[in-house]
Amino acid sequence: MGGHHHHHLADSRLEGEERYKAMRKVTLVGSVVDGLLAVAKLVVGYAANSQALIADGVHSLSDLGTDVMVIVAAKHGSQEADEKHPYGHGRFETLATVVLGVALIGVAIGLAWDSIERLFNPAELMQPGIWALVIAGVSVFSKEWIYHYTMALARKLRSDMLKANAWHSRTDAISSIVVVVGVAGTMAGLEYLDAIAAVGVALMVAKVGVDLVWDSLHELVDAGLEQEQVEAIKAAILEVDGVRELHMLRTRRMGQDALVDVHVLVDPELSVSEGHYISEAVRYHLIHHVDQVHDVLVHIDPEDDEQMPLSANLPPRGELLARMLPHWESLGLTQAPKKTTLHYLEGQVIVELYLPCGLVAHDALKEALVGSAEAWDEVAEVRVFYC
Repeated sequence: MGGHHHHHLADSRLEGEERYKAMRKVTLVGSVVDGLLAVAKLVVGYAANSQALIADGVHSLSDLGTDVMVIVAAKHGSQEADEKHPYGHGRFETLATVVLGVALIGVAIGLAWDSIERLFNPAELMQPGIWALVIAGVSVFSKEWIYHYTMALARKLRSDMLKANAWHSRTDAISSIVVVVGVAGTMAGLEYLDAIAAVGVALMVAKVGVDLVWDSLHELVDAGLEQEQVEAIKAAILEVDGVRELHMLRTRRMGQDALVDVHVLVDPELSVSEGHYISEAVRYHLIHHVDQVHDVLVHIDPEDDEQMPLSANLPPRGELLARMLPHWESLGLTQAPKKTTLHYLEGQVIVELYLPCGLVAHDALKEALVGSAEAWDEVAEVRVFYC
């Protein structure tokens, strides 16, 4: 079982260097295509007298720019945590996604503006030739292929930045479809078709840009994960043996990973080491059973600290025992206890005394010690055990 899980983990989460190489490869392929298309569209658009194709060429150039940015961000984002960035560099990708989104919105506004202007000046409506049609057609197919190629890897790596870039490619394909429709329509005599279609494309491009910016800004201000993911995390924590309840569950994103903080309720009488063991079990279980979780911080609670009074204002062990020992000696306790266990619960302390074997067990002493709890406000009870 354990081995299988590790294998699965290695598959789904290509770490650092590998992740970066995979991103770089897919993006370089895209940027070569973008570069060739941009040149072809601008040259043919100029020669064949098609303003739509020229606008589309500008779109391809914007794609080329974002390709370069993705490679740079992937390089930074894939670095391991260091002193200045103790949580890793995942948010370099997030920031790049915001910039990509804003670039898309800018491209959309430019395209729409251009087309609307032409609609108001019929004299400027272009009279394109057949070559404009051919190049636009080539663009549609190559960009759609780039979209699917990039998207497949983006899903595998769970990278929003790559998804953003894939959409960038697809908007270029869509705008090329518009050019095909527009050029063909205009050649057939419907002069307005091209410009109207171009406005439609611009709106699609803008919508994608807005969505990307919105999601990434949420991450940058530490918004939590979606409701169903939070529920899945809750369920997984409660599966762990020894966990009674949980509260103060907090989640946030860091690039493609999720970070979790949680308070876990355990049996208040456990040893420290068992409490720690349970917290490690929770962390391990979440990392291996919930897909996106990359790290978990577990706080162990003996009681629900949202409802109980704070125990931090109670005296620490040294101070408490210094006050209690003289009183116990006056009651007839001749030897120091073998072991004293303190339970800080419900705003008070429960004291467990384990007395050495040499001490003769007599009920009067035991009762006196148990009764001594009343001498101090912060002590709920004293329990006495003989060896």
